[in-house]
Amino acid sequence: MAKVSESSGNIFLDLGFPPHEAAVLLLRAELAEALRQWMESEDFTQAQAAKRLGIAQPRVSDIVRGKVDLMSLDYLVGLCAKAGVSVEVRLAA
Repeated sequence: MAKVSESSGNIFLDLGFPPHEAAVLLLRAELAEALRQWMESEDFTQAQAAKRLGIAQPRVSDIVRGKVDLMSLDYLVGLCAKAGVSVEVRLAA
């Protein structure tokens, strides 16, 4: 029988990544998902999104597929700003 554990709320932490790395990976994934949703809401193709964001289409493909491990948070936040996607950071003690 498979063991079931309650999620911590961060899949990357649950997968065993160190807490500092898991936090960054989760933020990157959330930003990529926000960009994917923006593309969907605008009914953009990857090529159209790339043109609007000023990046190459393969980079949009990477974002859509969640391959953001080599993209910085800075870069993804900048893309969200270009797309008009609001990014908000909340800190908790």
